[in-house]
This record gives sequence, C-alpha cells and structure tokens, in this order.
Amino acid sequence: MNKDQKDGVANQVKGKVNEAVGKVTGNKARETKGDMQQAAGKVQKGVGDAREDVKDAFKKH
Repeated sequence: MNKDQKDGVANQVKGKVNEAVGKVTGNKARETKGDMQQAAGKVQKGVGDAREDVKDAFKKH
C-alpha cells in the first residue's frame, strides 16, 4: 500500500465523519464538505491503486 492509497482512505473516512456530523447538526456546508472529501479520497486512492498496478506490472516483466 502506497501513500496515495493510505491518504485516500484517510480522506474518505474524514469525509464520512464530516458528512455525518453535518447531517446530525443540520450543517449543510459541513455535509457538503464531507461529500467533497470523500470524492477526493476516492480519486486519490484510485491514483494510488493505479501506481501500484504499474509497479506490479514492471515487477512481472
């Protein structure tokens, strides 16, 4: 697991927490921030996954 994968998962978790707190408190801005953090985390994890795939492909050849 590389840094992008770890950071991406961490951002997804932070986003989920912010979204939940926003829903509970009725704070739409925090809820939206959480949604955006989750999306950014998914993208970052995807980049990390792609980097790992490339690294694995080079190891096989």
